[in-house]
Amino acid sequence: MKKGNSAIDPAQVRRRSQLAEIWRNFRKNKGAMIGLILIIIIITIGATVSFWIDYDKIVAMNIRERLQPPSAEHWFGTDEMGRDLFWRVLYGTRYSIAVGFVAVMVSLAIGIPVGAVAGYFGGKIENLIMRGADIFAAVPGVLMAMVIVAILGANVFNLMLAIGIAAVPGFIRTTRAAVLTVKNEEYIEAIRALGKSEPYIIARHVLPNCLSPIIVRVTLRIAGAIISASSLSFLGLGIEAPLPEWGALLNGGNKFVMTHPYLTIFPGLAIMITVLAFNLVGDGLRDAMDPKLKR
Repeated sequence: MKKGNSAIDPAQVRRRSQLAEIWRNFRKNKGAMIGLILIIIIITIGATVSFWIDYDKIVAMNIRERLQPPSAEHWFGTDEMGRDLFWRVLYGTRYSIAVGFVAVMVSLAIGIPVGAVAGYFGGKIENLIMRGADIFAAVPGVLMAMVIVAILGANVFNLMLAIGIAAVPGFIRTTRAAVLTVKNEEYIEAIRALGKSEPYIIARHVLPNCLSPIIVRVTLRIAGAIISASSLSFLGLGIEAPLPEWGALLNGGNKFVMTHPYLTIFPGLAIMITVLAFNLVGDGLRDAMDPKLKR
């Protein structure tokens, strides 16, 4: 029965109840909630840091205060150019978070449609796509990203593109596996019998029911992308000085690791805490979305 002109959509009610159940399961995981809080703080810092920290303050040199240990004035100490490491680590949040998210978006843009086509149509198309993904995945991701950056040049955009392309095979496999579990369901057969086109069925009905494993992989892959970006910057193939990306800060402090270890400790802690937070959230989402793990 309707009240006034409003009607209840059963599909919307079912989706809301599923989201509510996932959120209830997720909240029970204390580690995942801690990770979520940390991610909110880190993303907030990355999104707003340029509004409350002057970039000139980050790159301005003050040789008289070079290599100062942590103190009340300089919480993380200063680097070899006299720049405050605390503010540089905070400002570097925007680069690491941006690289992580944009790289994953690149992977999603390529991996999801290709994996969906492979899983839905099967046959020769699937064999061709999966064998290509296997060949591509045989090359370590960091090595693949290094080659791409070396060819295109070391800058922020190319770093995002390289890390994103290197992670495509993983998203192809995840999407294909998820599509295989739903493509032969009765509701898909019914929609197909109505004469709907294959692209419409994939986009409107197959992929929306495959999001759980993809979302989990996204959260875990963001952590991997941040590590990859920091590794490439540490090797001099990513974001270069004077931009205060965490990997570049590690590279700059590497030559002082024995005499001034704080130059590597604090950027390293920033990477560790961020990666740990995304991994905790990814594990929490996996447990909340997996029916086998529900109590």
